[in-house]
Amino acid sequence: MNHLIDNEINIGIDTSQALLDIYVRPLGHYASFGNNPQGIKEAIEYIRSFTPSRVVIEATGRLELDFVIEAEKAKLPVCICNPMQIRQFAKAVGRIAKTDKLDAEAIAHFSEAD
Repeated sequence: MNHLIDNEINIGIDTSQALLDIYVRPLGHYASFGNNPQGIKEAIEYIRSFTPSRVVIEATGRLELDFVIEAEKAKLPVCICNPMQIRQFAKAVGRIAKTDKLDAEAIAHFSEAD
């Protein structure tokens, strides 16, 4: 399936205690928001502007839960994924470097893989 033809937007979010790093695929947009009530609100508005097919966030010891709860309330198509699967996928596609931005991009790429 060619997702570019389908106009499918997939969003990957790398979560830390302080930040939500967001990558929009295939558009290549990257943004970072605070992982706090105001930042989560801003992140959800940013994400909504793309009308995504999927919003994928890694399970990170519950640091993702406040975002997931608010994304569900906003009716975004959010799902939590296993970080080990993301890491294995990133390695499989040749992505060895690891930064928050690259992790967000890998999560978005993983989310569109059929």
